[in-house]
Amino acid sequence: MGSTIPSSTLRVSHNVYSVDSRLIGETVEIHLHADHLEIYYGQRHLETIPRLRGESGALIQYRHIIDWLVRKPGAFENYRYRAALFPSSRFRMAYDALRQHHRREQADKDYLRILHLSAQESETRVDQALHHLLDSEQPLTVEAVKTLVLSADAPPSYQEVSIPPVDLTSYDVLLEESR
Repeated sequence: MGSTIPSSTLRVSHNVYSVDSRLIGETVEIHLHADHLEIYYGQRHLETIPRLRGESGALIQYRHIIDWLVRKPGAFENYRYRAALFPSSRFRMAYDALRQHHRREQADKDYLRILHLSAQESETRVDQALHHLLDSEQPLTVEAVKTLVLSADAPPSYQEVSIPPVDLTSYDVLLEESR
């Protein structure tokens, strides 16, 4: 099925899917499968998207629309699928922290720049940088996040967890008591 992309989303079988904002106004070919959609532009496969079940669902990927939102940050406040723009709870916490220290317009711009950095560099590294800044109560700025993400000294991607050995004899006591 061919479809012209009117905005950064398209409707397929009563569900909404995001597509790269660079495709706005272009005609794409959509191949509908039982479990996924395939998007083609000029006979070139661009993307495979998981297919939603039911109706009135939405699958919005922030990477598809972040370029557009950075250019029009005022659209962020009332964006219908805004919840999809917080890839993890840490991103939401970062946005809330920005809102505490800045007026809404500036907080929106800064958050979108952080999200844009995530799309360009690494969502995991940005999440780690946010974690470090929020936990150490350092000022949360776009520059601070960018510095951590691009530095070789970025926080490690793992957290050391130590689990003490389990004393299995305590289970023997339970079994003896149940007799």
